[in-house]
Amino acid sequence: MTKQSEARERVLDLIEQLGVGEAIPSERQLSTDLAMSRLTVRAALDDLVREGYLIRRRGSGTFVSEPKIAQELTMTSFTEDMKRRGMVPSSKTLELHVGPAGARLGRVFHVSPSEPIVAVKRLRLADGETMAIETLHVRESRVPGLSAKDLEQHSFYELLRDRYDLVIVGGTQTVEPTVTNEEESEELGVPLHSPALLLERTTRDQGNEVVEFVRSLYRGDRYRLVTELRRQEQRRMPAAATPGRNDSRVNDRI
Repeated sequence: MTKQSEARERVLDLIEQLGVGEAIPSERQLSTDLAMSRLTVRAALDDLVREGYLIRRRGSGTFVSEPKIAQELTMTSFTEDMKRRGMVPSSKTLELHVGPAGARLGRVFHVSPSEPIVAVKRLRLADGETMAIETLHVRESRVPGLSAKDLEQHSFYELLRDRYDLVIVGGTQTVEPTVTNEEESEELGVPLHSPALLLERTTRDQGNEVVEFVRSLYRGDRYRLVTELRRQEQRRMPAAATPGRNDSRVNDRI
């Protein structure tokens, strides 16, 4: 993990302890608290501003921003998505290490901050072209022996099912627009500040336990999202009924 990535994660932990509209410490104070250079802290803050976690107000400081509106999406894996498009998916593992969950991931997985977590950063490719950067987190106790080679030769969901007897049955996912920073641009092979889609996904197994937390950055010029839409209609009241002042109505999903 780079210093900038570490700074980003630690500031995210700080943000979760603050309310919307509250100010975060100054760059100078954060540099001291995190024992990192101001340049590193500034770059991490720039990322968090682009991602919508923070907002800068000239002359006032940097503040925790309002949460963004979530859009429900159909869950598919990268491998499934690329195959559906008639492309050949592949992966290149950039990093794989085990470390303590820490406060933020501990809350995601509902475990102690000291729980060992496997963190994997990999490039996702289609027909040999880089499409995305994916950072995967999973409890070490659930995937003993998982290696970088495994993830380059097999779909992660296939490994979960076939080797670890874990089946993903659902989860939540957020998607928002962003632009690439210097590190991401180099890894994706795109110009600095290129448009991108940031996806964060938490999935659960048959027992409703969290299996993984994934943060993915997709190239905006090579990837788009498609979701099925369902119209919500208001139930019509019987013609003979007369609505009263306290009458309530129910929306049915069709």
